[in-house]
This record gives sequence, structure tokens and C-alpha cells, in this order.
Amino acid sequence: MDTGQETAGIIFNIQQFSVHDGPGIRTIVFLKGCPLRCRWCCNPESQNPQPELAFDPKKCIGMSECGLCLRCGQNAVETLEDGKVRINRDVCTDCGTCAADCPSKALEMIGRQMTVEEALSAAEKDHCFYSRSGGGLTLSGGEPLFQPDFAIGLLKGAKRIGMDTAIETCGQVKWEILEEALRHVNTIMYDIKCIDSQKHKEFTGSSNPQILENFKALCAAFPNVSKVVRTPIVPGFNDDPVEIESISRFLKPFPDVKHEFLPYHRFGELKYELMGMPYLLTDIRPPDAEHMTSLRRKVPDAL
Repeated sequence: MDTGQETAGIIFNIQQFSVHDGPGIRTIVFLKGCPLRCRWCCNPESQNPQPELAFDPKKCIGMSECGLCLRCGQNAVETLEDGKVRINRDVCTDCGTCAADCPSKALEMIGRQMTVEEALSAAEKDHCFYSRSGGGLTLSGGEPLFQPDFAIGLLKGAKRIGMDTAIETCGQVKWEILEEALRHVNTIMYDIKCIDSQKHKEFTGSSNPQILENFKALCAAFPNVSKVVRTPIVPGFNDDPVEIESISRFLKPFPDVKHEFLPYHRFGELKYELMGMPYLLTDIRPPDAEHMTSLRRKVPDAL
């Protein structure tokens, strides 16, 4: 794999001063692209690996004040009766011309290309916080290993300059890619959503044998990498004791693994509107604290 400093990838955010995604204070680089389509995904803008157009109609100042977006060469911008516009996603090519013209930033391209060197330079600005808190760089997404050369290049570069490294992954990746990445990782946060393969496919778009086998393999091959399994608790999917106990049985042979429960939330719902995507869980409400506590009792070591 090409893991040089000039290797480029597509990111959609760099978040500084995070304290939730690995030890200490961290910079998180979010990469675009994911093999799964989880119904509860809170970052729908991460799924497509390419830059794409977001539109916030609340920011649109209307045709009487603007109208620059109507220069779209694909005729993907349509006028509404109230003088504002809508995006015809069926013909939009995500070229970004309208976003570049939009003075109110109602139209915005999500995703930009960066080299490994550029991303590392952005992360290295907070080096003093890392050294004091034990923090460092975390790769997230999407699925960061969907862009393997770029992700591994970032991890190798961070290790070379003395950063602590972590990665968040769904595990749906070829073993040889995951194995190479883990050679340059201090902490891995690994999603195990449920054990039943058919149910996993129904709710995420993909079955899970590769995910479970990769987890077993990484535990055997990388005993010194800190491992955190994360289970999103989603009503109607895995929020019952049977599902939770099946995950607990799967993890039992790996006593050094921490297990976190992450309650489903709706914080990303607005993003679906901005990306022109349907939100599939409109009737689902987050689990309450009492229910989360009852599930944690089934797995005493869960966080």
C-alpha cells in the first residue's frame, strides 16, 4: 500500500478537543465512506465516499435576493412558490458549482480532499494537549478503513511523530487491511451491534460474519492493543436481554475487552434532510435511563 505523506483521502470533519473517542484529549479525523447503511446512522453524510451537496433551506435567502444557484449546468436547482429553491437529487451530480456561488452557505459541499501531511499538520497543532492528557489522534467516519491507504498513512505518520493513535471501526473490512492498520494503533473501538447475521443485515445492509471473525483475529494477533467494543442500543433491534446476552457470550473469551453501551439518539436526524435522505427511524425514541440500566445489569462489566 502507498502510505506516503502525499497520499490523499476525502474527509468531512476534523474535530478537536474530543474526550470521548479514546484516552485523553484527542483530535478526530472523520473519513467519508462506509460499507454499512445502519438505519440509526447519526452521520449520514459519511456514507458516500465522495464529496456531496448538502442544502439547508432555512439559510436560503430566496430568488429575490440571490438566484445565483440557478446557473447550475445540470438544471438540478428548482424554484419553489415561496421564492426559495429545492435540489433535484435525481439530476444533481454533486459538482459543487452552486455551493461555491451560494452567499448564505445554504448550499455546502460535504467532504474535501486532504493529503496525509495536511491532516497530520492539522492534528499536530494540539500536540501540547495530547502530551499532558495522554491523548492523540483518532480516525473515525464513516468507516475509516474504507479509505485504507489514507487511513493507514495517517496512523503511520502519527506514530512516527509520537502521537497516540486510535481508530473507530465497524469491522466490515478485509482482514489484511485491518491487520496492517492495527500495527500502528494503540486503541481500537470496535462496533459489535448484534450476533444474529440475518438481523444484522436487515438493519445495517450487511451480514456480520466478517465482523465477528475479524474481532477474534485481532484479539489473537494484537494482545497489546487496547480494545473497546461498542454496542449501540437501538429499540426494536437489539435493546432486549436476549440480544445483549448473546453479545456478552461472544465476548466472554476476551476478558481484557471493555464493553460500552451507547444509547440510540436522534441528534443526526436533521442531517438527513440536509443530505436529501429519508430518516428511517421516525417512530423510534431513545431508550430511557432505566432501560439502559436494566440492560447493563445483564453485562456487569459493561460501561
